[in-house]
Amino acid sequence: MKFTIEHLEKSFEKKQVLKDIDFSFEEGKIYGLLGRNGAGKTTLFNCINGDIKTDSGRFFLKTETGECKVMPEDIGYVLSTPTVPEFLTGREFLKFFLDIHEDRIAEKKTLDEYFDYVSIDPEDRDKLLKDYSHGMKNKMQMLINMIARPKVLLLDEPLTSLDVVVAEEMKQLLRSLKNDCITIFSTHIMDLALDLCDEIVLLNHGVLEVVDKANLDSREFKEKIIAALREDGNE
Repeated sequence: MKFTIEHLEKSFEKKQVLKDIDFSFEEGKIYGLLGRNGAGKTTLFNCINGDIKTDSGRFFLKTETGECKVMPEDIGYVLSTPTVPEFLTGREFLKFFLDIHEDRIAEKKTLDEYFDYVSIDPEDRDKLLKDYSHGMKNKMQMLINMIARPKVLLLDEPLTSLDVVVAEEMKQLLRSLKNDCITIFSTHIMDLALDLCDEIVLLNHGVLEVVDKANLDSREFKEKIIAALREDGNE
């Protein structure tokens, strides 16, 4: 399966953020979407997710049987700032999500088995979500996306503000999910992208460009990325 973008453009007033983007993402890989702050990474995700309207372009999924339209349930979106219903407990939220998506869940587990999977401690499962830490809220976002099994998973800098233990847990979870979906991981931290991702894609001058990871440990590789991003920041 591939997720393909064709001729995507988006401008805000006189500033063109995305410029005639053509790109295909393949199933089974984690793509590191690397770009400076303000480069348009979140704009790209919001266009894909349907939160903002594109000026032009289209998205579609390509399978062995042909092309198909991307439906809302095909897209999972994990925000950098977690959005959860803070008036519910973790257990209530998870049960509600499971109930409304019952028809889509192939492998049924108990609530506690799901919590165990993302290492949320038993004493925290019946706390209100408003009392969860940032990292715990992020785990809940990841958990519901894991359950929903979207075909395309968008991750907008989800690890940036997490402590080292939670960040490592989240990376392991993402690696365990990658074979069943197309994962696009947005970050402005190059070392994080190199550690986690199978492919590095620069959002540079409003277009997407693949960077060959064959020599990722070389000084020249990192210098190439930094030079490209520095040029983008000077526009």
